Amino acid sequence: IKDWKTRLSYFLQNSSSSTKMKSKKVGKHHTYFRPSPEEAQLWSEAFDELLANKYGLAAFRAFLKSEFCEENIEFWLACEDFKKTKSPQKLTSKAKKIYNDFIEKEAPKEINIDFQTKNMIAQNIQGATHTCFSAAQKRVYSLMENNSYPRFLESEFYQELCKKTPVARAAQGT
Repeated sequence: IKDWKTRLSYFLQNSSSSTKMKSKKVGKHHTYFRPSPEEAQLWSEAFDELLANKYGLAAFRAFLKSEFCEENIEFWLACEDFKKTKSPQKLTSKAKKIYNDFIEKEAPKEINIDFQTKNMIAQNIQGATHTCFSAAQKRVYSLMENNSYPRFLESEFYQELCKKTPVARAAQGT
């Protein structure tokens, strides 16, 4: 658990510091707070609940990193960002980056998808559209939801987040 806390703390510091830098531009300030046990328990109701929560996403990402499969969440997040892209030029350059990072053979963060899906993507990125990674994204989402997510829910780290911590009255007396 100590290793988990260290990793998550490191990840959250790096994420929140980059978020703080971005937020200065936008004028918003985001901070990460440890979720209440009730909030953490909501993550077990649906995989989307976990992904929609910044702390939950960070915790799940740290868990995937410990299992050496963080490329799955990174790919899924890259696809989510890709779908929001407006400019056709940016769409093409982002598509090529995603392809080079996650899809092509021997890619640095190669995801585990079948040959047919890889070929379909290779053909589709020539004329990149918002849906050119949809099939692969669905496969990776399903893989995470059916394999990694249940293991995350069983992990010591997640179980620790769900524990109610007793109020430290002894500390008040000192």
